[in-house]
Amino acid sequence: MRSEATSSSSWLSRIPPTATSAPSGGSGKCRHFIFFSSSCCKATNTISCGSNGPTTHSSSSSPSTRSYSRRWYNPLRRKPFDEPSPDILRHWIDADHNPISSQERFSVVSYNILGDKNAFKHRDLYQNVRYEYMKWNRRKRLICQELIGLNPDIICLQEVDRYFDILNVMEKAGYAGCYKRRTGDNVDGCAMFWKADKFRLLEQTSIEFKEFGLRENVAQLSAFEMRNTKSRRVLVGNVHVLYNPNRGEVKLGQICFLSSRARIVAEKWGHIPVVLAGDFNITPQSAIYKFLSSSELNIKSYDRRDLSGQRSCHLAQVFEVKKEIINPFAVMDRLLPNGWTDEEVKVATGNAQCYLAVHPLKLNSSYASVKGSPRTRGINGEPLATSYHSKFFGTVDYLWYTKGLVPTRVLDTLPVDILRRTGGLPCKVRTVERVGFAISCCMTEKLHESVSAWDDIVHFQGFLKKLGSDHLALVSEFAFAEAINECNDYMSTSSEKIAMH
Repeated sequence: MRSEATSSSSWLSRIPPTATSAPSGGSGKCRHFIFFSSSCCKATNTISCGSNGPTTHSSSSSPSTRSYSRRWYNPLRRKPFDEPSPDILRHWIDADHNPISSQERFSVVSYNILGDKNAFKHRDLYQNVRYEYMKWNRRKRLICQELIGLNPDIICLQEVDRYFDILNVMEKAGYAGCYKRRTGDNVDGCAMFWKADKFRLLEQTSIEFKEFGLRENVAQLSAFEMRNTKSRRVLVGNVHVLYNPNRGEVKLGQICFLSSRARIVAEKWGHIPVVLAGDFNITPQSAIYKFLSSSELNIKSYDRRDLSGQRSCHLAQVFEVKKEIINPFAVMDRLLPNGWTDEEVKVATGNAQCYLAVHPLKLNSSYASVKGSPRTRGINGEPLATSYHSKFFGTVDYLWYTKGLVPTRVLDTLPVDILRRTGGLPCKVRTVERVGFAISCCMTEKLHESVSAWDDIVHFQGFLKKLGSDHLALVSEFAFAEAINECNDYMSTSSEKIAMH
């Protein structure tokens, strides 16, 4: 995950053609509470499981990459999942009423579940977490309970190294799934699940960034069609961008390439709208975040080591506590010149002679689009934190969307004081006390008008009992825009529209 990019070839000139496939036949803010209950094989590079009829599986990987698919029982025959009393409380925030949105809606989850191997390989990140809370069997149970409790239509998971463990549970809940393992010696990858009774998979393609000199990371792109309304299609991307905070040029290259491939697949299926989910390993204040939201970035104005913003999210900086002993090598690193080499420019933009990085999608963040509480959101509307361990506190996870979709609600994250009280994720704190009473009170009209329901509940110690990862799951519900034809221009920029008049 931290090895250097070795290929000098430009990824821009090597975007492969998309594989062909046969198509398959209230207004105002309102809070709704959601609970997660407590109860209760070795993966190859590309895995896809389902029974949806003709489906394309393509990959930009080398011929030596292993891939296979397996058939399984009909997931439409769902089995009940045991869910006892609630442990975790989060609430939904509704978007302002949007008259152009349709009644056809779907929800998407993005969740970095913390790979089993990484949890123990980087044990220094979880010094405040008891050993038994890091064990996979426990975390798998909590993660699967949370996902099934959320009841999303499409799930995008990152850092998955026990795919079949999760698949066995999700199949019983009616989901089909596919998996893409990272290249090299890495054992984790990206996994996507979808409700087989609601969506038909039209095409699934995988990206191996190593082939384009962009390290060992991978991404998935899946085109779906709603079974009850075949005119409704959507492309969902799932990515885990390179972690290394110093390699901003690689992060940019990966995002540019993913966006370009997404546009190709979206155009192929009729200019369908796009959702990009994942752990992007960038902060909301970073230059790369601005790049995603504005579609372009002049990299010459930035130090590639600060493009992601991650280096400003150490606990000492975030919480303003006494700073740790300064690493002399880190000081030297900051004093080094921030000039760009031709190779770094080529990795970032695809052209060694061009300092302007661009991507073809006009993206918006679902969380930034739905206004939340200042207790959980930053200045630009993104969550204050989606990940917390002993060396990082901040937001790196996002759900981006293009025109043709309208976010109708999001599942809000947790206030900083509540997260700090855990000491780090994954966590288990004191048993819930009086939560049922608090919720019943918060549902009364009088309390709802005078005091924030959320503010009342968070004062009850231990309401947040268990989490199975060092990230929080992001969840957004989307509606299709009513005027479909008017929304097919999401690739167009405002300047292009003006030029046409």
